[in-house]
Amino acid sequence: MSEAGKDLKEAVGRKASPLQTISAVAWGFFGVRRGKDRESDMAKLNPVHVIIAGLIGAALFVLMLVLLIRWVVGSGVAA
Repeated sequence: MSEAGKDLKEAVGRKASPLQTISAVAWGFFGVRRGKDRESDMAKLNPVHVIIAGLIGAALFVLMLVLLIRWVVGSGVAA
């Protein structure tokens, strides 16, 4: 097996808690993360879980924006 294949298997086998994954993704959305914490996250987090959490977070963000816009337009404040 190639070195890249071994690295990928090792990365996917990482076991971080769901709370750690959500926390890392949330800080990533804000764009604020210390270098030391980022390095620690990269060593612990499963990249597949990070991608899934990121997609869910982005979908929730878009949904919240759509609901906010519908509420503002529906309330007549934007008129």
